[in-house]
Amino acid sequence: MLDEVEDTTKYASVGIVERQYAHFDETLYLRGGGVLEGFTLAYETYGRLNANRSNAILICHALSGDAHVAGYHTDDPEEKPGWWDDAVGPGKMFDTNQFFVICSNVIGGCQGSTGPSSRAKDGKPYGLRFPFVTVADMVLAQRHLMDRLGIQKLFSVAGGSMGGMQALQWAVDYPERVGSVLFLAATARSSTQNIAFNEIGRQAIYADPNWKNGDYYDGNAPANGLAVARMVGHITYMSESSLEDKFGRRTQNGNRLAYHFNTDFAVESYLKHQGEKFVERFDANSYLYITKALDYYDVADGYESMEAALKQVQCAFLVVSISSDWLYTAAQARELVDGLQAVGQDVEYRHIEATFGHDSFLVEVETMTEIVGGYLGRQLKGESESTEY
Repeated sequence: MLDEVEDTTKYASVGIVERQYAHFDETLYLRGGGVLEGFTLAYETYGRLNANRSNAILICHALSGDAHVAGYHTDDPEEKPGWWDDAVGPGKMFDTNQFFVICSNVIGGCQGSTGPSSRAKDGKPYGLRFPFVTVADMVLAQRHLMDRLGIQKLFSVAGGSMGGMQALQWAVDYPERVGSVLFLAATARSSTQNIAFNEIGRQAIYADPNWKNGDYYDGNAPANGLAVARMVGHITYMSESSLEDKFGRRTQNGNRLAYHFNTDFAVESYLKHQGEKFVERFDANSYLYITKALDYYDVADGYESMEAALKQVQCAFLVVSISSDWLYTAAQARELVDGLQAVGQDVEYRHIEATFGHDSFLVEVETMTEIVGGYLGRQLKGESESTEY
């Protein structure tokens, strides 16, 4: 945690924030061969950019995230804050007293950035006409945003899960524009198991009769399929022990044996609720495109090996893994750490003992603030630390 921050501001909110939109007329040439003739990125900013534009941190979001990382859009007391509100603000992990924080919705998304639900030139939603996008394409679009904001070099690029992949790709594709990378609960290469779980979710969407091969925007969305996809995904974000502690084998109807063809167990009710909430804010086609981008992610793509890709890097790394994370495991994190060390890059590795599974990087606020906030503080002072936990 940064020493300069007083306890009175420790948990302060960034308050009311506004979603902004950057519209680009440039053609975006994508890795898969497709093109976008112009595109839009939705983004939010927090804190102030300093005079020499050297204090900017880009936070990259995960699969189900968006640009609204912190604060509120209205003064409605019922509104929930941004998805990482505990981490962004005065005196928090990403201290807006010191840093200018940016978060944008990825290209291919559905929260303001150009994606499958956006209108093509013919006035109709792209649907499956939307070109295939990769994590590298998401980063390319973000680079255009940084150009628009006049930020030539980011103090740090940070992200958990898919956000970590984007942060890593920034360091490989635009090494001269990144001061450090915060790689949290992520992987440098999607595993076969990662791909398998994503495919189950996609098959659930395909099987929904409302999907209609992606052409559903004039009718009912494939809500049931997307809800099941979210349920499957959400299980991978947790751990067996966290599910056991939270729900056990509790039923919705006491101890009476019955099958109601609905939700008998508490954990079933929880997953159903998560699925229902998700379909209110997410587009099924975006889910398909983004999970495919995840599946194809391999930092070595275009290089002979991971080490060859990592030789492009010019910045320091903080790599964090979670003991109970079985989606992106500690072994996957170590693979990146070993690769960075093999090519002589500056890397600090922290392994956190936590029981919440993959989502621990969001839930373990105090621990993450100590590790990430402490790292950023040392980077500000030009210090480094190689101790591993």
